Amino acid sequence: MDAHPRHFAHTDMDLMRLRLSLSPGQRIQAMLDARALVVGLIRGRLRQKHPNIPETELNLKVLEEIERAQNVKPWLQSVSRNSA
Repeated sequence: MDAHPRHFAHTDMDLMRLRLSLSPGQRIQAMLDARALVVGLIRGRLRQKHPNIPETELNLKVLEEIERAQNVKPWLQSVSRNSA
C-alpha cells in the first residue's frame, strides 16, 4: 500500500468524453499537437528573454527547460506530502 495516497486535480468530464471518442491515432496526434504547442510557447518566451542568441543555443535552452520541468514534482503531490 502506498504511504502517500494519490490526489487528483479536477477532471473536465466533457474533455474526457471527447478524448474517449477519438481513435488511438487521433489521441496520439492530439498529444503531439499539445507537445508542439508547449515547446513553441517555451521557445517564444526564451526568444523574448534572449533575443540575440543563435538558434542552436535557443534549442539547448528549450531542452534544458524541458529537462528541468521533468524533474519538478507536481504541485499537488508536493503539497499533500508537505501538509501531512
